[in-house]
Amino acid sequence: MCIVCNPEFANAINALSFKSRRQFLRAAAAATTGAFVAEAVGPALADGSLGETLASGLATPPVTIFVAKKIVTMERDNPTATAVAVEGDRIVAAGSLNEVKAALGARPYRIDPTFADKVVLPGLIDQHLHPILGALTLAVEVIAPEDWVLPGRTYKAAMTPEDCRARLKAAVGASKESKDWFFTWGYHGLWHGPLSRADLNKLSATRPIAVWQRSCHEFYLNDAAIAALGVTEEATKGKGEWSEQVDFANGHFWEGGLNFIIGPMMKVLATPDRLSFGLKQMVAYLHANGVTAYNEPGALYTPDMWTLYEQILGAPGTPMYATFLADGRGILDRVGLDKGLAAVEQQIAVAPAAPGKKLMFFPGQIKLFADGAIISQLMQMKDGYLDGHKGEWIIPPDELEKRMRLFWNAGYQIHIHVNGDLGLEALLDIIEKLMAENPRADHRTVIVHFANSTEEQVGRIARLGAIVSANPYYPVGFADKYGEVGLGPQRADAMVRAAAVLKHGVPLSYHSDLPMGPAAPLALASFGVNRLTPSGRVAGPEQRIGVDDALRAVTIEAAWSWRQEDKIGSIAPGKIANFTVLEQDPYAVDPTKLADVPVWGTVFEGAVYPVARR
Repeated sequence: MCIVCNPEFANAINALSFKSRRQFLRAAAAATTGAFVAEAVGPALADGSLGETLASGLATPPVTIFVAKKIVTMERDNPTATAVAVEGDRIVAAGSLNEVKAALGARPYRIDPTFADKVVLPGLIDQHLHPILGALTLAVEVIAPEDWVLPGRTYKAAMTPEDCRARLKAAVGASKESKDWFFTWGYHGLWHGPLSRADLNKLSATRPIAVWQRSCHEFYLNDAAIAALGVTEEATKGKGEWSEQVDFANGHFWEGGLNFIIGPMMKVLATPDRLSFGLKQMVAYLHANGVTAYNEPGALYTPDMWTLYEQILGAPGTPMYATFLADGRGILDRVGLDKGLAAVEQQIAVAPAAPGKKLMFFPGQIKLFADGAIISQLMQMKDGYLDGHKGEWIIPPDELEKRMRLFWNAGYQIHIHVNGDLGLEALLDIIEKLMAENPRADHRTVIVHFANSTEEQVGRIARLGAIVSANPYYPVGFADKYGEVGLGPQRADAMVRAAAVLKHGVPLSYHSDLPMGPAAPLALASFGVNRLTPSGRVAGPEQRIGVDDALRAVTIEAAWSWRQEDKIGSIAPGKIANFTVLEQDPYAVDPTKLADVPVWGTVFEGAVYPVARR
């Protein structure tokens, strides 16, 4: 499980918040100013319900007709247009300029030519990401196997052990005698070679150094860091599986072993200032990539954390929706199965959809987990791993069945993290059993991540009425290495069978799982279209999909996976006026250049937000 999935993480955040409440809230109050807040051409009104009209009594704003070189609507009956009329935060009409004028009749309007030479898409959606992880990982020194292009700075990929060691040495640099903490994120042994406590001690004997592994499941610490955290070897013994997931001699803590360090670690890693900076940076990063809505499934909630979210993610200049799903793992672990449904409803009620809000929990939707993470190769695989290691269950199948039955019978839409083909098999068996017990039409159970599968399993997904939200970065980022280590070339290249999903008529959306992949929907679409690895080869060419299907996966199909398709995801009368504005036509460029199409800016609820140029 990732650090956010760890129940001790929530406890640590709670402890941090209560012990430093004034500092935390002071940082939140200051968070609405700063370099990363977007500037709007028009006011940033919000309709947090994604579906209700503006409050009665407000003056009706004039109709604006945006004209563009091309408007891609994602509507089958009207796929392209050159004009779209917007009144307030709603789309009134879309078509040619003459058609739009005719639809308005005698109503007054103004024509806005800002996009006359540009291409407009429905507002791009990242179906699944993690704001806290994105804020914390990208607010420290990033040394990862891929480029990370952030506002004001680009971290280039470190592809070899030599690159990683040189970058670490340079980053610690002249401050190696300091006693301030140094954090870095992105290390992965398959690219960067083995790492030990002794290696980090060579960088500094006095400065605490923490290397956060690329999957967010592991830390490597030097002597100074271990001493600063107050962790002793004796304290890590006799704790069952937790103790087995610590290599104290090498300063390595992973999975359950994180429980020994997570409390004191959060006090120095998740500081209010770093969280505020990281969240503001994340907003600017998402906006620069054209994102107008995203979802955090299994949301971490504390009152102080929500205050920070409201101040930054819900700020007047933030041009996107931040939506959340309740966590069916952590909440039920805390209160038990009998009280679980009431506790979930109580959390959803903290931030219900309502006019004037950008932050909201989706009602009647829940996040659950099956097997372990792909980046640490802990997914449950039918045929195991080449080196003989075993995958892990986050929620074992018998317990997962109990939790799914609770929410299934209550009519919830269930989103389930699953990565291995054995994990998927167990999940499909549960869905089949629940469908036999209590048949539900349009349940839209979401298979989340969808790393490894078989063709037969994709057919079962279709027959059972489930849908898929996949991370298309997996074959691009990991197939080369996983073909050598763990999975072997055949299974590694077959990761994320997107073409098979579409062939079986299963709705397909894409997500980044930030920071597991880049929260850049055009890049996600490009990964699905091209499946090009860093070595320049195509991983599983038979699983490539077309540009239109890939763009639907980050617009209307993503909205469908949230049950929001009647409000966002396409450009049609009555829907919210959220658009992403591009400098080039993504259908006309070389498909291998799809990720490079420049984002000019966005329109959020009818207001224009150009991307800041630096």
